[in-house]
Amino acid sequence: MKQIKIIVEKHSDGYVAYPLGIKGAIVGQGDIYEEALADVKSAIRCYIEIFGKEMLEDESPVIEAFMTEAEVAI
Repeated sequence: MKQIKIIVEKHSDGYVAYPLGIKGAIVGQGDIYEEALADVKSAIRCYIEIFGKEMLEDESPVIEAFMTEAEVAI
C-alpha cells in the first residue's frame, strides 16, 4: 500500500481524477466523485503493473496541493 495524492476535478459532465507523484499520465473519470476516484485507482494499479514501481517517485515532491482563482489581464 502507498499513499498517493489524487486531484479530483468536477466538470459539467462528470468528474476527472489524476494522481500526483507518478511519472507519466494517468487519468480516471466518472459520473460521480467516487466513480472517478475508483477509476483512477484502478488505472494506477494497471499502470504500475505494466510499467513497474520505478514509475512511482520515491517521495512525491508535492507536500500539499491548493486550488485558487486569480484574475489575469489578457
